[in-house]
Amino acid sequence: MSVSISVNELSPVLAIMGGVWLLLIAATVVVWRLTPAPDSELRQRLRSWWLIVALCSLALAFSRTIALVFFAMVSFLALKEYLTLIPTRRTDRRVLFWAYLSIPVQYFWIHVAWYGMFIIFIPVYLFLLLPVAMVLIGETQGHLRAAGTLHWGLMSMVFSLSHLAYLLVLPQGEYPQVSGAGLVLFLLLLTELNDVAQYCWGKLLGKHKISPLVSPNKTVEGFVGGVATTVLLSVLLGPWLTPFTGSDAVLAGLLIAVAGFFGDLSLSALKRDLGIKDSGRLLPGHGGILDRVDSLTYTAPLFFHFIRYFYF
Repeated sequence: MSVSISVNELSPVLAIMGGVWLLLIAATVVVWRLTPAPDSELRQRLRSWWLIVALCSLALAFSRTIALVFFAMVSFLALKEYLTLIPTRRTDRRVLFWAYLSIPVQYFWIHVAWYGMFIIFIPVYLFLLLPVAMVLIGETQGHLRAAGTLHWGLMSMVFSLSHLAYLLVLPQGEYPQVSGAGLVLFLLLLTELNDVAQYCWGKLLGKHKISPLVSPNKTVEGFVGGVATTVLLSVLLGPWLTPFTGSDAVLAGLLIAVAGFFGDLSLSALKRDLGIKDSGRLLPGHGGILDRVDSLTYTAPLFFHFIRYFYF
């Protein structure tokens, strides 16, 4: 497997990333004029977006190996943050070590493009082996809760998110103009901008709440506006970054918008259960890393299998 990214592959990616940087600069100018307070939430959010965009740009602009290491680190930070929120048993420390060790192993399968092992390593082997490690320790109190919460974390923060990274090594086949970096950028942009669009449309027009007990700020109007915006972006960006036809671009936009909404809602339910507002403080203005990758835990696997089934 080639670990370098050619200039031809990067051309559309660099063009779109340039547009993202210009949009971020424009947003920064507007926010700095509207909110003079240096510690305002909007300014904190923008500073975090600068960091996120810079890191993603660097990861996608160099070798696939660097990008895979970057996404492995995202999975590590997400799982670590999740495990700081979930009560764990002192006896399970050795089990947690094996859970963390699964991250480099999972991303190694991606590095060598071994799809068969990638797709079953966590759902099958880790699912069977981690309870064995728990049983050998000999603690039965809280066994079901410990096993269930750990598996849920691994499936969401490692297995689901690793589908984003596997886009980098999909065989180009009859689509030489499409790069793995382009597919990753397409998914990241649509997922994150879907969140932003749903928030903005909800603020402007939102009246009818969708799930007030889970996330009181989510409205029908925000959801519909976000879906429409994401579908439009998919149609516009599809010819640059994907092999999609017009109809498939519409379907991909719908898939990402709806899946992203429920990914966000799923983490909101978790935080409600734990009685917290944000999952952490890693990204000022946003919260923790889980608050930024929640939608990706749903969009990454669904988009990956959508494009792999129909195109690769």
